[in-house]
Amino acid sequence: MEAPLGHEDGKEKVPRTVREMLTEMKDTSEVVVDLAYAALVFESQEMAEEVQHLEHRMDTLLYNIRIKAMLSARTRRDAEQLAGLLQVASSAEAISNAAGSIVDLLRHESDKRPFISLVLKEAEEKIKSLTISEKSDMANRTIQEMGVESETGMRIIAMKRGKRWMYDPEGTCRLKAGDLLIVRGTENGFEVLRSYSAGERHWPQYPYDGAI
Repeated sequence: MEAPLGHEDGKEKVPRTVREMLTEMKDTSEVVVDLAYAALVFESQEMAEEVQHLEHRMDTLLYNIRIKAMLSARTRRDAEQLAGLLQVASSAEAISNAAGSIVDLLRHESDKRPFISLVLKEAEEKIKSLTISEKSDMANRTIQEMGVESETGMRIIAMKRGKRWMYDPEGTCRLKAGDLLIVRGTENGFEVLRSYSAGERHWPQYPYDGAI
């Protein structure tokens, strides 16, 4: 099985400081729930597997943070300060566990979970998919360059290029024609982004203001 974009041969760098690990846990907790719901919406086993992978990753990070905390505490004051950090880490890990429970629903037949589509339909923010057309001027531009989320209110939570997936793509990721995007946001925001991705509208260009 081909490794997803961003996973180098299945090996991942483990952050060495508590700050780095907490930052990764915070970032992961923000995307893992979106991925879990996307896995349900599109009944994607691939996304479900990525959620499970992130859940295991969070377990590892929490374990490493606990070890570092125990090795770092020298006084009661140190322990009290580290207790707060451990609480934050534990809360982030609990979110990933909840996401893992969400994708476990895919083990049941779709007719055994009819409430899911109703719940997701009533949600203010939707999870949808779209494809970058060859006519779209979004192609060959980076997510950061366009400011996709600030312009449309839609967050790109995953992207599929060919057979490969990228989850929570970086701002430096350059989109290409044919890319499949999984996005989260309002219905109106989706329609705006869809029109850009289909080439029906040109991505807005703002004049540069050199004034300071």
